[in-house]
Order: sequence, then structure tokens, then C-alpha cells
Amino acid sequence: MSDYILFSIITFFLSIIFSMGGAGAGIALVPIFNFLGLDFTMAKAVGLFAGASTTITSSVMNLKRKVIDFAFVIPIAIGMMSFAPVGAYASMFIDENIVKFFFMLMLFYSASMMLFGKKKSILKVDGKVVMFAIGSFVGFLAGVLGVGGGNILIPLLILLGFEPKKVAVSVSFVVPFSTLGSFFTYLNFVDIDYLLLACVAFSSIVGGYVGNYLMHFKLQQSQIKKLMGVILYLLAFKLLYQFIV
Repeated sequence: MSDYILFSIITFFLSIIFSMGGAGAGIALVPIFNFLGLDFTMAKAVGLFAGASTTITSSVMNLKRKVIDFAFVIPIAIGMMSFAPVGAYASMFIDENIVKFFFMLMLFYSASMMLFGKKKSILKVDGKVVMFAIGSFVGFLAGVLGVGGGNILIPLLILLGFEPKKVAVSVSFVVPFSTLGSFFTYLNFVDIDYLLLACVAFSSIVGGYVGNYLMHFKLQQSQIKKLMGVILYLLAFKLLYQFIV
């Protein structure tokens, strides 16, 4: 029972931090749960559900505020919904150490973009086909790695010329589609601990609500991004250390 309490506490606090940064906490929860003894594939499935719970909370609040540009979001959402389950299924046939290695690279990428990434585009792209292609690529990669994909999608869209605030709001709406698609695919080949899933989901929802409130009314998001970047760097270096030794 103590393990459930520990996982719940970790999920709650990380969900607060990451929801304040406009992202799901799954990217951090997966390696932490694995470090604490949870099977890596199980950790991905539980982390996906936790991330979905957090971002769904943010999505509902953004829907109420009527700040989502559906013309921009829908092609990305369709691409992610279609290809995230494909990526999740494909992960069954990829060596776990290879997936962990790419997960480590994603942590370094996400942390670097949070701490050092410039909010300047390198080119301008547009069009529904392009948005669908971006969503499909990120969805497949997110499915393989067992994450929602927000930490990959946000900096990518900014580099492609989209306004950062619009991107953050849009991605918070899109990510649950890929996350839940991947999660239900993982259910087909992972023996899930449903009590753990319930504890983590509850902590994610409460933490996501608290974090979303603080993001809009209390704290500076730039400082939260730096904290998120530091957390992801620590996790990335921990994974790197495991590969070296």
C-alpha cells in the first residue's frame, strides 16, 4: 500500500508542475516509476493515463474559456489519434533498451528546449495536410515512447512558425487524443495494476486542476519551464548513467 501512496504523491506534485507549464506529467512519471521498480512497459501505460488525466483537465478549462482554434487543432488531432496507437503497437517489436535510449534522447531534447529554446521560427509552414503530417509523425513517436507527445509537439510547432501561446493552448487539447489512443493499445499487451492506475489518475486530475489554476492566476510560466527542464535533465542523466554502467 505504501507504494501506491508514494506513486500518488509523486504524481500529484509533478502534475501540478507540468500542468503549470502546459504539459502532461507522463514524460517525467514514466522514468521515475521505472526507477522505483515498475516494469518499463507498465510504467509507460500508467504514465500515459496520468498524462491524459492531467491534460484533459486543462482541455476542459480551455474549452470553457473558448480559446481553442479548432481549424488549427483538428488536423493535428486526427494525425495523432491515427498514428499514436500504431506507434504503441510497434513498440512491442522494438527492443526495450532501444526504446529507453530514444526516451533518454527525448528527455534531453525536451529539457533543452525548455531551458534554452528560442521562441523564433526557422521557417513558415501551414495547411491542413502539413498539420496532419506533423500530428502523424509526433503521434507515432509518442506511441512508441509511451508519452503524450506535447513536449515534442510544442517546440516543433514553434520552430515551424506558430505563435507560442496558441501552440500551448492547442497542444493541451490535442495531447489527450494521442495519449488515450496509445494507452488503450498498451492495454492489449500489458497486465495493468488497476488500483495503481486509479490512484495515479486521481492524483493527476487533482494536480492538473491545481496547476492549471496556478498557471493562470499566480505564478510565472517561464520559471515553471525552467523547473521542468531541470527535472527532465536529471531524469535524462539518470538514464544515461544506467546505459554507461
